Amino acid sequence: MNTAPAISSDPASAAEVVNEFLRLIMLPDPVAASRFTAPDMKILFTGGRAFSAPADCTKFNASRYKWVKKRIERTETVMASSNGAAPVEAVVYSLGTLYSEWPDSTPFQGNRYVDRYVVKNGLITHMDVWNDSAEWLLVRAGLAVL
Repeated sequence: MNTAPAISSDPASAAEVVNEFLRLIMLPDPVAASRFTAPDMKILFTGGRAFSAPADCTKFNASRYKWVKKRIERTETVMASSNGAAPVEAVVYSLGTLYSEWPDSTPFQGNRYVDRYVVKNGLITHMDVWNDSAEWLLVRAGLAVL
């Protein structure tokens, strides 16, 4: 059962939901992170990879990295409404960089990311994830130059 605090028009609460979700998912503890997600959550990772639960994110990250963490540089929140009504959802952006190790234990840092979350009634309903990992992997394979 999801027990995240409900929000109506408080952008700070929506940002707190996202930041706590990120803290838990980076442990990784996808079960605890799922307390902050709606049952019908939609997740879209870079490259069009669609998922529906925090555990899917953890599984994908385990296939790409030995481990991975986010260094959050800032969180921005926009309250969304229709026809001048009270806000019905918040769009929260988390921006920063990834630091991690590739599966061969080579460390890296400074890999840019932008995550976009939609928070409605205190729960994350949508999560979009973009980062530079694919480009960095092309450079590692000798197929591109940064």
